Amino acid sequence: MYDCIIIGSGIAGAAAARVLAEEQGKKVLLLEKKHHIGGNCYDGKDEYGILVHWYGPHIFHTGNEEVYEWLSRFTEWYAFGHEVVARVGDKLLPVPFNLNTLKMVYGEEKAAVLEKKLVDTFGFGARVPILKLREQQDQDLRAIADFVYENVFLRYTMKQWGQTPEEIDPAVTGRVPVVISYDNRYFGDKYQGMPLHGFTPMFEKMLDHPNIEVRTNTNAKDVLVISEDEGKVLLDGQEFAGTVIYTGPVDELFDCRFGRLPYRTLRFDFEHYDRPDYQGHSVVNYTVSEDYTRITEFKYLTGQKADSTTIVKEYPFAYTGAEGEIPYYAIMNEENNALYQKYADLAAKLPDFHLLGRLAEYKYYNIDAMAARAIALARSLV
Repeated sequence: MYDCIIIGSGIAGAAAARVLAEEQGKKVLLLEKKHHIGGNCYDGKDEYGILVHWYGPHIFHTGNEEVYEWLSRFTEWYAFGHEVVARVGDKLLPVPFNLNTLKMVYGEEKAAVLEKKLVDTFGFGARVPILKLREQQDQDLRAIADFVYENVFLRYTMKQWGQTPEEIDPAVTGRVPVVISYDNRYFGDKYQGMPLHGFTPMFEKMLDHPNIEVRTNTNAKDVLVISEDEGKVLLDGQEFAGTVIYTGPVDELFDCRFGRLPYRTLRFDFEHYDRPDYQGHSVVNYTVSEDYTRITEFKYLTGQKADSTTIVKEYPFAYTGAEGEIPYYAIMNEENNALYQKYADLAAKLPDFHLLGRLAEYKYYNIDAMAARAIALARSLV
């Protein structure tokens, strides 16, 4: 009945399913463990009528024209330049730390001197990883780096990852730059925004194709049997000879045979307030003392107008695999990457079996990069 089985209906699985069904005429069965499609991008209105992201804020941004045009087939966009501030003492400072932040911290006169040094050293518009800035010999540049490190980066990173910054893979720390410009936007991509009516309607349109069958509330392990030793995949007890794309946790696919891959997970505490505004910003990072890492106020993400407002506080902690926990962020280092490779090698024994996505590949992807990867993989499976 099916040419392809895809496990997981997040952006990886949904984009791959659409390409296989539409461009190649494949019959696709998409299995989703959750009660909904869309993975962690899933959104919807809460009991107060506020459109919220149930798994934390997701903001689309890309410089990839092809990905933007492809996704635009399934949604209109609400143009939104995401700006984040960090609460440091009694101030809300723009992050990433930029030239506006520089003035707020040091004042106009001293900031002008520091700005010249930054521009002369790195060039206007550069995005300098914080750990690279700390390596500079110039005392003023090191002073900037130390301020950012102590007040914006260090404690936030320790809360988020449960590690010191030096213990974290450079690919992670490299995502926290000092930006030498006056642009307060968190991202610098050409296209930035939110699906106008929400992520869930975008996924619904993406999966609305006669060649795609979606089964939610379905644990793949209840219908699939994976036997890498025999090189077989069984669907409902019958050998399946088609393509399988797996987007879930690769260690759990093999019952954590070599041990569990480490992740960070999150607890989301939603709060509603019977007033038009809570914090005046879409996202405020709490970089110093609080147990939570950030507060998101959804109305500022979506442009929704309402007399009341809903926020969510995020509390990170170590993923254990307990019921209800979701692995969000892979803790990438040499040891964990080696453990991942053991599971990838098991998957490689299966014919026409492909690992795709943050969990299956044990790496970080933004939405646009994940869509591009999924589209490319599906188009290669001719």
